[in-house]
Amino acid sequence: MGAQRQARLIRFLRRDLAIPEDSIQMALGQAQYPALLPMVLWQYGLVTLQQLDRIFEWLERNGSAFGDYEEVV
Repeated sequence: MGAQRQARLIRFLRRDLAIPEDSIQMALGQAQYPALLPMVLWQYGLVTLQQLDRIFEWLERNGSAFGDYEEVV
């Protein structure tokens, strides 16, 4: 996992989607794998489906922030 890529994703979540830092930190603590962060945010109702779609689009454009998702699935 690249710390710089993770920081860029978190910056995107805060700036572009206006997700509070405490929500992000809670989701990071709940995710069994860092790659599950977007789904945990959605599972806990911290992002809408539209925001989740934007997160996945961002990940696709910028490369996975947490490594290959295939390793998790």
